[in-house]
Amino acid sequence: MANTNSRAEPVGLAPGEAAPTAGTAATNKAATNKAATNKAATNKVAANKGAAPSAWRKRFLAELATTSNVAASAREAGIHPSRAYDARRSDPEFYRRWQEALCEGYDHLEMHLLQRLREGELKPAGAAKRSVRTFDNATAFRLLTVHREQVARQRAIHENRNAEAVLAAIDAKIDMMRERSAKASADAGREG
Repeated sequence: MANTNSRAEPVGLAPGEAAPTAGTAATNKAATNKAATNKAATNKVAANKGAAPSAWRKRFLAELATTSNVAASAREAGIHPSRAYDARRSDPEFYRRWQEALCEGYDHLEMHLLQRLREGELKPAGAAKRSVRTFDNATAFRLLTVHREQVARQRAIHENRNAEAVLAAIDAKIDMMRERSAKASADAGREG
């Protein structure tokens, strides 16, 4: 006898079991991806437990310079973030290199932001087929204000170098004049 129920049960499900919705499938896929990422990170951590400090530190610092993100850098190096923080507290050289990597990472971030501020961002323009390029002037002005002091400091350092070069050149000329004067006095004393 044929099933007269207009609602067919999905294949592979028990009678009365709900079929997964699109949202459930997306959630399951995200959970699977997260589990795989966590498993990979756990495997890296386990593999690096006995690794030489320099092995994970190099990878950690390289990723930190790229991302400015401690957790992501630790994942990339295959260690737990607390291990990196412990190393930073106990090793002054690692602390110094950590700070340098962070500065480099922030420089990358800043350059990316400057590029976006200069070129603008493409935003959909409603019903129009073409996007509109927008510029965030308020953020650009704030960034310029923050960097005004840094630029002034760099210019002062550069000008100070130039001032030192000028002073060195003046001192060299004075020394040459003294030598000529001493030579002229010596020559005049021999003639007289």
